[in-house]
Amino acid sequence: MENTIIWESPSNIALIKYWGKMGEQLPCNPSLSMSLKASVSRFELSYSLKKEGDKDLVYLFEGKENNAFEEKLSRFIASLSNDLPCLGRYRLKILSSNTFPHSAGIASSASAMSALALCLCSMQEAIDEMEMPRDFFLQKASRIARLGSGSASRSVFGQYAIWGEVEGQTESSNYFAIPFKENIHPVFQELQDTILMIDSSPKKVSSTAGHGLMKNHPYADARFHQARLNMADLLLVLEEGDFDKFARIVENEALSLHGLMMSSNPSYTLLKPNTLTAIDRIKAFRDANQLPLCFTLDAGPNIHLLYPKADEKVIQNFIQEELLELLEDGKYIQDGMGNGPTRIK
Repeated sequence: MENTIIWESPSNIALIKYWGKMGEQLPCNPSLSMSLKASVSRFELSYSLKKEGDKDLVYLFEGKENNAFEEKLSRFIASLSNDLPCLGRYRLKILSSNTFPHSAGIASSASAMSALALCLCSMQEAIDEMEMPRDFFLQKASRIARLGSGSASRSVFGQYAIWGEVEGQTESSNYFAIPFKENIHPVFQELQDTILMIDSSPKKVSSTAGHGLMKNHPYADARFHQARLNMADLLLVLEEGDFDKFARIVENEALSLHGLMMSSNPSYTLLKPNTLTAIDRIKAFRDANQLPLCFTLDAGPNIHLLYPKADEKVIQNFIQEELLELLEDGKYIQDGMGNGPTRIK
């Protein structure tokens, strides 16, 4: 008998970035993210008792073989024998798809590995015929997702999530993420995120390789200190509602991330000329109109434009009039804060 479990899990955009790992996929500094709504990965996991000669895993991405990712998933699943001892008895088939380009700096690994972790935890529940307490289930899924992709630990939760130990956040941990819901000011409760697609091609340098270059990076210690200070400030800002300060912190984090890439050894640059032109236009438009608007970047050239829902119309007009020509085939993704993963019954 074959059983099937389906989860959709979102990408997230880190507002406080983590860059640099230690130990078993643990962060050198804490991070804070906002989960998205439209940018999701869908994982359909089917499992049946393994027979002699069966392949452990079959994986298809959007109906096509992807041998490199299948091998990555096989190694990851094999490493979970202590967390999920039932896995060794079953043959797995995984069908996955994205609503957004993968490997283009929009945290596709976060949505993918969190969706897989949720499927595996639901599989354990079904095999054991026992439902885990909700908080325990999410914490376990976050911990397992972290082992596949650090940022995936945050995608298990909706809205804002913290990964890494933070002073004053007593439940925060390097091993799993936690939701951050403390007195969020209304201006930050329905943030919109228009993802400007400057270049959708896969990155030339993976995030895994980028994290590795933080070892012996000349600015590593200063960066980790900066991230902790920015984290403390941003948590206060989310409660107080000061969008100007929010913009300063979030943009500082984004540019610091890319500055670390450009100053590593070997160095590399993921920003494109149109990325820099768009940033200049965003700043000029914000200054001229005094609107709550800011940008951030993940490890790629594409820009996340953040703003309150109340200003959506005027900012959409700005995108059409001043930014569209800078985008790859005029493409952008209209997204915003989401409420986290969904199990598809």
